[in-house]
Amino acid sequence: MIHAAEEGGAGILFPIWQEMLVGAIAFGLLCFVLMKFVFPRMEKTFEARVDAIEGGIERAERAQEEANQTLEEYRRKLATAQEEAAAIRDEARADAVAAKEEILVSAREEANRVIAAGHAQIEASRQQLVRELRSEVGNLAVDLAGKIIGQRLAGDADTTATVDQFLSQIADDTAETSGAR
Repeated sequence: MIHAAEEGGAGILFPIWQEMLVGAIAFGLLCFVLMKFVFPRMEKTFEARVDAIEGGIERAERAQEEANQTLEEYRRKLATAQEEAAAIRDEARADAVAAKEEILVSAREEANRVIAAGHAQIEASRQQLVRELRSEVGNLAVDLAGKIIGQRLAGDADTTATVDQFLSQIADDTAETSGAR
């Protein structure tokens, strides 16, 4: 163990050299074992942790990059879909306008046809009424003239021709008067 110095030094302790030698050998052996076996394993463990952390970061960066690419692709697809939807809406509007115009043209044509048919029917009715009135007015005029004269006027054919001629002259005079205005 430790001895006190015998030669004049009171209270100074010196270790025993054999213990120092055993301690130094044990320390050297411990350092050898640590350096040969323990430290390399610890170094491998630290390297594995560093690789795992760096690999995890690299994987996270790759995953982030893939996510960004996927997001950009979805954005492009969304923009394309929005453009297509806008084109479809514009096409539908154009089709609706064309259909509206077609319907309006068809309706106008139908209205014009109905109006023309109505005018033709009115004109035919007017002409028939004019013929009937001429005949009636002619007969009434002949009957009246016959009553005034007191005898039956000439044959029906002559009477009808005279009345028709008279009414034609009236119609011509009326037309000339209307055209002069």
